[in-house]
Amino acid sequence: MIHIKSPKEIEIMRRANAIVAEVLQKLSELAGPGTNTLELDRISEEICRTRGAKPAFKGYRGYPFSLCASVNEQVVHGFPNKSTLKEGDILSMDFGVLFEGFYGDSAVTVPIGRVKENARKLMEATKESLFKGIEMAQEGNRLSDISHAVQEWVEQHGFSVVRNFVGHGIGRELHEDPQVPNFGPPGKGIRLREGMVLAIEPMVNEGTYEVDILDDGWTAVTRDRRLSAHFEHSIAVTKNGPDILSGPA
Repeated sequence: MIHIKSPKEIEIMRRANAIVAEVLQKLSELAGPGTNTLELDRISEEICRTRGAKPAFKGYRGYPFSLCASVNEQVVHGFPNKSTLKEGDILSMDFGVLFEGFYGDSAVTVPIGRVKENARKLMEATKESLFKGIEMAQEGNRLSDISHAVQEWVEQHGFSVVRNFVGHGIGRELHEDPQVPNFGPPGKGIRLREGMVLAIEPMVNEGTYEVDILDDGWTAVTRDRRLSAHFEHSIAVTKNGPDILSGPA
């Protein structure tokens, strides 16, 4: 079932997502050579709780951390750990909160120091594909218009879209209907309506779109162990077009 949010509920979700944006901005500033992601996880939870929110991921289906921290070939759901980040790594950070009964969710991929050109291009194409998808989140469009816009942009730039993980509706639950794939033909699926709130999140690989899951049962990695990037925003569909609740990535 798709839950249509009232203007009041969307404003609460905007506040939830503002906390997420604040956390990701702070972590992006701190992430550098010599940093470890376990410390970033600690900071993310500290900021979150200081703002009166709860970390959305910690304990969700058994996930043990507040932050998903995925390095290089890790696609999503990477476990924070004590290994130090190195110059040239790329780090994808996915974070969510529960605030006043509603969820916020966003993700960003950042360079660790100076990165190679292929990594820079991958991150840029992934981020831009997110905004191409958001542009299609217009009242009256079909759900797959978002999906197609993401895939078309990614593949134009020589990269591939992950199929195993998709975006989703968000609200009183972290994952609500509908699922929002990042691939597929346009003009399919439900019509978008005012009051829908979607988490759009392209995960883009440098090589094959295929992924493997590591023995921890969570961490997804590219099958060919080439790089992956991930960007996400929570957006509301309005009569005036898409409204990005989680701020600029």
